[in-house]
Amino acid sequence: EGFLNLIFKAMMKDSLNSSRPVSSAVQSSEQIEEMFDALSYIKGASLLLMLKHYLTKDVFQAGVEVYLHNHNYESAQSDDLWDSMNEITNGTLDVKKLMKTWILHKGFPLVTVVRKGKTISVQQEKFLYRMETENWTSDASYLWDIPLTYITSSCNFTPCTNAYLLDQKSGM
Repeated sequence: EGFLNLIFKAMMKDSLNSSRPVSSAVQSSEQIEEMFDALSYIKGASLLLMLKHYLTKDVFQAGVEVYLHNHNYESAQSDDLWDSMNEITNGTLDVKKLMKTWILHKGFPLVTVVRKGKTISVQQEKFLYRMETENWTSDASYLWDIPLTYITSSCNFTPCTNAYLLDQKSGM
């Protein structure tokens, strides 16, 4: 419950146009210090939980193990973790591409789900809590790779979990 409260606080900060990406180039020690905030820690942890849920616990854990083995006693970059995840998924999912849309964009998407009969459509757009005119920039081109999971009853009368990757503005 405490982590959930932290997530909502980080999302509030991230929903402002004055937000910043989780990962960005820095030029000075002051900029490095600014990176150690709720966006880096809480949003970063949330993104790892999202990835773990999408890949499944076992695949995610295997990716972390490969990452730790490959970079034992070395420095590493975020791409190294995504490369390790790609190694485990055997090219079935480009984890680096998926995660870069989350760590290099500021903010987060609003996903709208519409059901018409048996057809489901989804659409994404950047969520902004409050427009700050002095910091406004157009983010119309922002597009996230959004891993969506859903449950159906189509598995021999037992619920089964399915996954869909929304990597366009809208999909079905």
